[in-house]
Amino acid sequence: PSPRSCQPNGANEEALQYEIEELKQKDLALDQEIAQLLSEGYSLEELEKHISLLHEYNDIKDAGQMLLGKLAVIRGVTTKQLYPEYDLELSD
Repeated sequence: PSPRSCQPNGANEEALQYEIEELKQKDLALDQEIAQLLSEGYSLEELEKHISLLHEYNDIKDAGQMLLGKLAVIRGVTTKQLYPEYDLELSD
């Protein structure tokens, strides 16, 4: 059983209410951020495209990291040791 299922109903309800309030605050903050970006001249389509490209970038980066990890295991070195060989910065 999860920790929440062991709590008395009042405590469980209180935790859910807190979680709901947190989500409402996050929703409001995101709405404000979207409004600010729109006021700066960005369009929703542009923002959605940017988010899509970021997801694609992250997927490609993850695949690259996985390949570097496998290569490091094969060579018996750390991934960090491979970075200079491929002209990568540690912040990449």
